[in-house]
Amino acid sequence: MSQHVNPNRMSDAQKSEHIRAVVLQAGVELRQRHPWLRHQDAIGVTVMTVSLLGMIASGWAYIAGQIPWWVCVPVTAIFASFIHELEHDLIHQMYFRDKPWANSLMLGIGWVARASTVSPFVRRKLHLHHHKVSGTESDLEERGITNGERWGIRRLLMTADNLLGIMLRPETMRKALFAYVKAQKPRDKQEFTSLVREQASAFFPIGTLYNLVFHAWLALHLFAWVAPLLGYTGPGWLGGVLEKLDVLGVVYMLPSLLRTFSIQFISSNMHYYGDVEARNAMQQCQVLNPWWLMPLQLFCFNFGSTHAIHHFAVKEPFYIRQWNAGIAHKVMREMGVRFNDFGTFKRANRFHRGPAPVPTQVRSA
Repeated sequence: MSQHVNPNRMSDAQKSEHIRAVVLQAGVELRQRHPWLRHQDAIGVTVMTVSLLGMIASGWAYIAGQIPWWVCVPVTAIFASFIHELEHDLIHQMYFRDKPWANSLMLGIGWVARASTVSPFVRRKLHLHHHKVSGTESDLEERGITNGERWGIRRLLMTADNLLGIMLRPETMRKALFAYVKAQKPRDKQEFTSLVREQASAFFPIGTLYNLVFHAWLALHLFAWVAPLLGYTGPGWLGGVLEKLDVLGVVYMLPSLLRTFSIQFISSNMHYYGDVEARNAMQQCQVLNPWWLMPLQLFCFNFGSTHAIHHFAVKEPFYIRQWNAGIAHKVMREMGVRFNDFGTFKRANRFHRGPAPVPTQVRSA
């Protein structure tokens, strides 16, 4: 640590700014050593293209009988995880900032590749709001992926299935939705209603179709299992429909389920919620990277280890965050960012280990 930097004499805002400066400088130096990294738009297109081709090739290999389902599902999920990170960076306008149509096209393609998610065009508003108020009452994005809930079977189910996340806690999500909408400061009742309607239909149409097919698939399999026990053979068309849905399940739906559970488990436990100071990046995230979470990190591009970096240096793309993680982790540890605070699993993601102080406003660094 530099002798001129003493974290004991710094406010949280000053610590955040110091981390940001170190991380951004590391990015500048990395690009100087590797000039090809400056072609950010081209890198984004390449990641999208390779990921899509990887998903298609994995699915084709399964259908052709070249690989078993237990290879197809994780391989496809890994390629989909690259697209998820790309979508996140697209939301922050890291690619094609001067060509909105190209940015939107990539977002749309990415949504088709990962239909279990909310619309990226709706998520953009949610996520940018998340950065302003991370971990507070109106942070609808984190609340939506179970952050702040007590751990148990119920939260485990909601982490894997976004629809269950709404159905199993309608009142909680209603309150979070209205807190988010009020935070947007709508000018009149019409705008308020429009904002509510937008968020309420965030999965429409692609995510809605995915959820209908996915849950119909599960329901039909349950019926096919229970019907013979009750002495009923079931309709003749059932076998043919299930055979087709099983193929879709392996090449598309199960990879979505695996990727969704992995990213939402990691994200909802590395973000704090409920007792953090507004706009205080030092209280928003921890670095969550124990060895036993690596199986899940594999399907979300090491999100638990690198996403906290993003809360300090927002404009660095995901591959730069991963590349410079060692430098970032060193300065974050020096400044007091938490690493592997497993107590958050018992505290329902609360930041404070004891009674929380009354939240105060902290000016963003």
